[in-house]
Amino acid sequence: MSDGNDSPDTLVEGPGPNELRDPEVRRELKKATVWLGLAALIALAVLLVQPLLIIFGGLVVAALLDGGVRLIHRVVKMPRGLAIALLVFATIGFLGFVGYSTGVQVSDQFAQLRATLMVQWGRLSAFAAEHGMMPEAGNVNDLAQQALGSVGRVTGFIGSAFGAVGTFVMIIVIGVFVAIEPKIYERGLQWMVPQASRREFAVTIERMAKTMRILLAGRLLGMVFEGLFTWVVLLIGGVPMALLLGIIAGVLAFIPNIGAIATGILMVAVGFSAGTDTGLWALGTYVFVQLFDGWVVLPLVARRTVDLPPALTLSSQILASSLFGILGLALADPMTAMIKVALERESERAQDEAA
Repeated sequence: MSDGNDSPDTLVEGPGPNELRDPEVRRELKKATVWLGLAALIALAVLLVQPLLIIFGGLVVAALLDGGVRLIHRVVKMPRGLAIALLVFATIGFLGFVGYSTGVQVSDQFAQLRATLMVQWGRLSAFAAEHGMMPEAGNVNDLAQQALGSVGRVTGFIGSAFGAVGTFVMIIVIGVFVAIEPKIYERGLQWMVPQASRREFAVTIERMAKTMRILLAGRLLGMVFEGLFTWVVLLIGGVPMALLLGIIAGVLAFIPNIGAIATGILMVAVGFSAGTDTGLWALGTYVFVQLFDGWVVLPLVARRTVDLPPALTLSSQILASSLFGILGLALADPMTAMIKVALERESERAQDEAA
């Protein structure tokens, strides 16, 4: 208490919590700012997950175009924009030619494939019910609803906003713009990083880009091989819908593990619909293609890029498809490869600092 004077008897020593002159207060404020910023970034990523996936898909397309430009420059030197235009028009022309040449045949085979799968599913259900292995109809419906409901929010976004075609066009446009002048975007990313970390960031980005190019080159090689080989061998063996099965095998080869399983189911189901011998031929074709792809194509790619263990790849695909839908499933492999490159580079940097 005061003795009547205007001056207080005692004063609390040290700055208050609202005074930023105290080093301890400033340090704690910085910590709180970092945590709040991290929480805000996580919330923003959750809200913008669909556009972020589309942007990442554009980066995948940009890596494909950049690899194509580098391949062209090994043969003939030309401006980068002209090389990208050549690649884009060549791809559109090839797809248009294939669609014009096989459009009617593929359309008929799609209808035939659906009918064949329905018949084979009926036979499998009857066999399972006869041996007591078929669940009740209600359980089957519940499983189907759960499978359809697990495609995630991205599928709904694609279907409600622009549709699959619109999303694909956006991915292509982003990829073309990034591929034309990638250094502009790389410098922009470096500008957002502290100066002391920019050199390390540039090295990591360069490794990611190289890994993406080689990984996608391997995927394209596997897609071409699986599609053409499956079509030719199934055609020789008299398997129905050989062309359609070859196209499906080539497209699904972009998604390892899950794509291979789906291709195998379709090939075996269609093969056995034409007889036991044809089914065995289709089964043998599938086994040979997968063995060649797993023992020859993938090791050649993994030798020059990150080696993704099958269990890690499958786990990332299951997680990405559950969270982000079909688009997440298609991009799960590149995303996992990029994360692994970043972690490996960070481990190398830590070892260098320790040494």
